[in-house]
Amino acid sequence: MPELPEVETVRRGVASMVVGVRIASVTVRRRDIVATELDPLGGFSRAGGIRGADGRGRARPGRVPGAWLLAGDEVAGVERLGKQLALVGASGRCVVVHLGMSGQLLVAGRGERLPTATWGSAHDHVVWRLEGRDGSSAGRMVFRDPRRFGGVFTSPDREHLVGVRWAALGPDALTVTGEQLAERSGRSARATKAALLDQRVLAGVGNIYADEALFRAGVHPMTPTSAMGPETWEAVAARIREVLGASIEAGGSTLRDYTDAQGRAGVYALSHAVYGRAGLGCVVCGTVLETGAVAQRTTVWCPSCQELGRAHG
Repeated sequence: MPELPEVETVRRGVASMVVGVRIASVTVRRRDIVATELDPLGGFSRAGGIRGADGRGRARPGRVPGAWLLAGDEVAGVERLGKQLALVGASGRCVVVHLGMSGQLLVAGRGERLPTATWGSAHDHVVWRLEGRDGSSAGRMVFRDPRRFGGVFTSPDREHLVGVRWAALGPDALTVTGEQLAERSGRSARATKAALLDQRVLAGVGNIYADEALFRAGVHPMTPTSAMGPETWEAVAARIREVLGASIEAGGSTLRDYTDAQGRAGVYALSHAVYGRAGLGCVVCGTVLETGAVAQRTTVWCPSCQELGRAHG
């Protein structure tokens, strides 16, 4: 799943091509990947319609109004919190894009072709047609998601975006502090890595960057949060910011489906110190890296550099 560096890379690429551009029209090819503010909370309207009063509490068949997806609007900005993107219209209306496991948000300028994929265009679920200030075509933007774990969400304004859609998310990992991590993680037997993966604690970090940051901080991923002191939390926060920044500079980590907005792969996977390297030697001390499950996620660490039970002040 794309994590913060990948989503931030996409955000920058999309913003460079669509901010100030008018959306002429929107085509929804799969209704069930779009959730509106009137859809049932917590997921998509798989019934394919906007929630309505039919007397039985079911979704009423219908299309998403184009304006809800910014048709006729001008893109004023592209924002991000954690792993989620938000296209903000000049009208104030917002469209949130969650890439999920295999989602891509791709942009092709006038006369350019969208990046091809082995599955073709069959999974291009939402298509925005872009228009220049002179009314000429400015290309297309497409949400593509073959595995359909991602989706598109509408918000009537930024107040709804921040206060409802993003209300449950923790602080953004690119700017998080040790104090925020300590406060939101609490003191319990929960493993520190499990806390970092909890998007209510920290928005944007997933399996890759939790492993990488904890390795840099010298903290075993199974260390209980109750054993973490203020100085250690500050070190973890600093290493999170550090590794995320380095990955953004490298265009993110491409392991399978991820590409930026122009279809280019990221190269930060070449710099992974522990993620995906179980059984290999530690890049610092040479000790064989170990692996196990934390929060049901495959986890890799160095038993020497990240000794479990080490005092953490």
